[in-house]
Amino acid sequence: MLATREYLETIELEHLAPYAQLSKHTHTRGRVHPEPEHAYRTAFQRDRDRVLHTTAFRRLEYKTQVFVNYEGDHYRTRLTHTLEVSQIARTLARVLLVNEDLTEAIALAHDLGHTPFGHAGERTLHDKMLDFGGFNHNTHGLRIVEELEDRYPSFHGLNLTWEVREGIIKHATEYDTPQAVDYEPQLRSSLEGQIINTADEIAYNTHDLDDGLRSGLISPQQLLDVELWREALRELQLDSNSLSSLDRNRIIHYLINREVTDVVQATERGLQQSQVNSPDEVRAAPQDLVVFSEAQSALNRELRDFLYRNLYRNWRVMRMTAKVTHMVGELFDYFVEHPELLPPEHQLRAKDLPIQRVVCDYIAGMTDRYALQEYRRLLDPEEKG
Repeated sequence: MLATREYLETIELEHLAPYAQLSKHTHTRGRVHPEPEHAYRTAFQRDRDRVLHTTAFRRLEYKTQVFVNYEGDHYRTRLTHTLEVSQIARTLARVLLVNEDLTEAIALAHDLGHTPFGHAGERTLHDKMLDFGGFNHNTHGLRIVEELEDRYPSFHGLNLTWEVREGIIKHATEYDTPQAVDYEPQLRSSLEGQIINTADEIAYNTHDLDDGLRSGLISPQQLLDVELWREALRELQLDSNSLSSLDRNRIIHYLINREVTDVVQATERGLQQSQVNSPDEVRAAPQDLVVFSEAQSALNRELRDFLYRNLYRNWRVMRMTAKVTHMVGELFDYFVEHPELLPPEHQLRAKDLPIQRVVCDYIAGMTDRYALQEYRRLLDPEEKG
């Protein structure tokens, strides 16, 4: 017996919750360009694999999460962050009996549109593009999968299903505001898409905390003002004055487990109260259904505020932010003034698009180290072109 696509679709139908998004073509809104179904993979499994094989996904390895790539091999990058979000999201999807493949596809794609140097690079490109629609990494991520990735002879982009594209553009966190103009902005995302929002928050809170401690930019003693930290010390019977690297790992594991458990319990209560019975009813709900409890949300906010004050606004991080902001801005202005210095394929795109949009796409696709190399090649007279 083989696990064919039809068999997998039957498993979904029989075992997933009624509000889960099924992958069978009669349950999805399909692709822009019709394609034959695959023999052994569902539509969402194919979407996940297409994202995984993109150039944009590989570039995440050398894009900043908090620390610029060359600062150390053990800090999170956009790629490791994405994988950690995917792991947490798959757990949530499995426990909540929704579509794990759709969840994973959205998770792997949710940060494709990030610029080099994290939010500093994004803010700089947004400022430069104010007269041309601005810049938002969710919107840019959607452009990557719909237009910019060229991997098929019959169409531009990846031709992903509507449900994956909806999950990308409707991704929302404290730092991300959806601009889902063509994806029913008046409605919510699927439960699978909503899972990514909470998984993302769990990942960046706990793992930025881990990286901040590893780097020495924040100390265990500073964290004694944070209730989640004090709780972890109590539960694990640890002393904040004598923590080993193993102790730090235990704390991060405890916090992730606590947050995932809270999301499962709060979401289960919300699903029972809302009595939704289909993906359409999920989208029409007056509020998101995959949520933290109010108590956990308050604790997360306290941790997030601590990280903002002591890590993201640390003088060393701010110094790097100032440098890369200046560098990205200079790169943008230089290419706009000298479009003949762009690679040939981007010069070709400039025949149909404003040069500012072409330059923005080019810079947004750069890794940290490639942006540094381009800056040196263009603006350092002693560097070879």
